[in-house]
Amino acid sequence: MPKQSGKDLILKLLKEKSSLKQDVFHKNIQVFEELKTVIKEVVADLKQDAQVIDKRLLVDYREKGPHEIELKVAGDVLFFHMHTNVFEFDKSNPMWKTSYVRNNPARSFCGMIYIYNFLADSFKYNRGSDVGYMIARIFTNNELHYFVEGKRQLGFLYHDFANKVIDKQTLRNIVESVILYALDFDLFTPPFDEMHEVSVSQILETSENMRIKTGKRLGFRFQSDSDPID
Repeated sequence: MPKQSGKDLILKLLKEKSSLKQDVFHKNIQVFEELKTVIKEVVADLKQDAQVIDKRLLVDYREKGPHEIELKVAGDVLFFHMHTNVFEFDKSNPMWKTSYVRNNPARSFCGMIYIYNFLADSFKYNRGSDVGYMIARIFTNNELHYFVEGKRQLGFLYHDFANKVIDKQTLRNIVESVILYALDFDLFTPPFDEMHEVSVSQILETSENMRIKTGKRLGFRFQSDSDPID
């Protein structure tokens, strides 16, 4: 067999990987557009009933660009961010043990949608030093097979990559699971010894933009939420 030229090798990789990554990217855009529709529907379903419970409970939706969605539910803000790159599973990933991926390694290339949880007050009061938490990420390949890595129920309810294809109902289930997690993920008081020192500049700035860092679990570790996402 004649040795392949550099041009042949480049064209081979363009065909086998670059074209595949384009397919994955456009499938992920398709999923993200569907996700936008789903979140709008969830907001429409919740908004009026939440106001009946308490007029202070706001449920709202904003698109912050083609690849980012902001969902506000009461005191929480959820950001859904679609990464524009395509990723392959690390060889240590358990998905490589499935026949679905082993039989066709191209299936290991996925687009990702990240989901972050922030406090609504962090944005309301422009607290730039506050922190948010990645609570889940959605992987989707070019066959629209998917799985979710995440906290608590998000880490095991949506994990059948070999058999499950993402659709509108699945996205709604994921969105509802994320909202439930965020609402149940409470703000704890930081440890006293970690908060007893405050700089003069922090105090002077506090009245303007609340620069003392706040986060739901700042300074705390506990088993149900200390496990890594991936």
